[in-house]
Amino acid sequence: MPGPLVHVGAVGMCPHLGQMSVISSNVRVFVSGMPVATLADQFPILGCIFQIPATPPIPHPCVRAQWILPATRVFVNGLPAILQVSAGLCLAIDMVPQGPATIVSAQPRVIGM
Repeated sequence: MPGPLVHVGAVGMCPHLGQMSVISSNVRVFVSGMPVATLADQFPILGCIFQIPATPPIPHPCVRAQWILPATRVFVNGLPAILQVSAGLCLAIDMVPQGPATIVSAQPRVIGM
């Protein structure tokens, strides 16, 4: 499914409204003046408020996103690019899946598949 390429300045979030950022190692391919995100990049999440319902509640926030379905036809330095429509999971510190990762906004000019 085609969608805009994700870059370092893109806005993403976890299902609990935590803010996702992109830390890219790509230094060759840019869109809107920012490096394109690839499957090998890091996607840390800050500000997740998820808690395990217990007495008292136990904080169990999302700390990073992991992409499951990146681009199939667009590669950056041999690695699949991340699209705004790519499927990903938000993970807690113990690697337990917490829900889907969502890219809210990305640059609109370059579309990949």
